[in-house]
Amino acid sequence: MTDKTNDPVAMWHKMVGEMEKGFNSFANQAMASPEFSQAMNRAGGVAAGAQKQLGELMEKYLVAMNLPSREQVIGLAERLQSVEVQIGEIKSMLSQMAASSGISQSFNSAPRPPRTKRPPSESGEQT
Repeated sequence: MTDKTNDPVAMWHKMVGEMEKGFNSFANQAMASPEFSQAMNRAGGVAAGAQKQLGELMEKYLVAMNLPSREQVIGLAERLQSVEVQIGEIKSMLSQMAASSGISQSFNSAPRPPRTKRPPSESGEQT
C-alpha cells in the first residue's frame, strides 16, 4: 500500500477540502454583513426595473409591428378555450336531444364536400 503522506490523490483531496472550508467561512462572513444585504437588494431592484423596462419596450415594439402582446395572446387563448367548452356543451345537448327523439346523428364526422361532378347523361353523349 502507498504511504498516505506521499499519495498525490490524498494530498489533492485534502487541499480541496481546506479550500472549500476557507471559501465557506469567507462566504458566510460576507453574507452576514449588512453591506452584502444592501448590495443584493440594490441588484435585485435594478434587475426588476430592467425587466419592467424591457417589458414596456417589447410592448411598444409589438404595437409598432402590429403584433399582439403576450397578454393579448393569453387573453385570446382563454377566450378560445371558453368557446370550445361552450361548443362541447352544445354538442352534448344536441346529442342528448337527438338520442331522445330517436335520430342518430354524428357530430364528430367531417362535413362532406359538395358534389361537383354530374353523372353521365343517359344518351351517352360526352362533353
